[in-house]
Amino acid sequence: MTPAHTHDDHDDFGGLQRDLLATGVALDRRQLLRLAAGYGALQLLGCSASSVTAATSTTTTTASGSCTKIPEETAGPFPGDSSNGPNVLNLSGVVRRDIRTSFAGLSGTAAGIPLAVTLTIASATGSCAPLSDRAVYLWHCDRGGLYSLYSAGATNQNYLRGVQVTDANGQVSFTSIFPACYSGRWPHIHFEIYPSLASATSFAGKIATAQLALPKVTCDLVYATTGYQASVANLSQTSLTSDMVFSDGSTNQVATMSGDVASGFSAALTVPV
Repeated sequence: MTPAHTHDDHDDFGGLQRDLLATGVALDRRQLLRLAAGYGALQLLGCSASSVTAATSTTTTTASGSCTKIPEETAGPFPGDSSNGPNVLNLSGVVRRDIRTSFAGLSGTAAGIPLAVTLTIASATGSCAPLSDRAVYLWHCDRGGLYSLYSAGATNQNYLRGVQVTDANGQVSFTSIFPACYSGRWPHIHFEIYPSLASATSFAGKIATAQLALPKVTCDLVYATTGYQASVANLSQTSLTSDMVFSDGSTNQVATMSGDVASGFSAALTVPV
């Protein structure tokens, strides 16, 4: 069944321009050139297997130790970072690994196939060294394509949002559920990076905003399960090369996957900033 919310409830629906206006983000000349370049993304193939052990590679680290900076992307109209209404970043309990439940006085749990998300934050200059003590705020839609705090039917929830601080290896890990594919967008996860936990109280302190793309091979497996029926049709109508955000090049944003439907999946991405 199609989620009971309008197209305006979908983040990034209606194009990047609308989202940038909604969040007050201005593109500089470099970003405008990047958006116009249209690099052409990798074409991902479907699979009928019940598990995934490897997928599209993520950010490439060369022999010299250099790596490519993660593309700067829109946060969409539902960030929950005070740039467009609610702010979960200043709530007690937002620093957490398991983001499946609501917190700070709200109750509710997002159902879906388990998904562990691990991001490795690294320096995009010189040695590509891991960056410790950076705060990462991560959020995404639920199994029905709803965003907590914003979408009709989920305004009284703040699940699928949380903050973690990178360890000595530059890594953060979140326990979540596999997000839906909703009309107009490729399946994705949003995240913002802050220089420290102390600065992660509103969007004003962030140093990067990006999105992680989920590979089609895994999406096909998950969307064949109960609760994701609407995602099947939505996914068939979009691709990485036509997506509003990833169409200009997604090589450095597609996660490496492992796992299966029965036990859940893991997604990993290296994020140079």
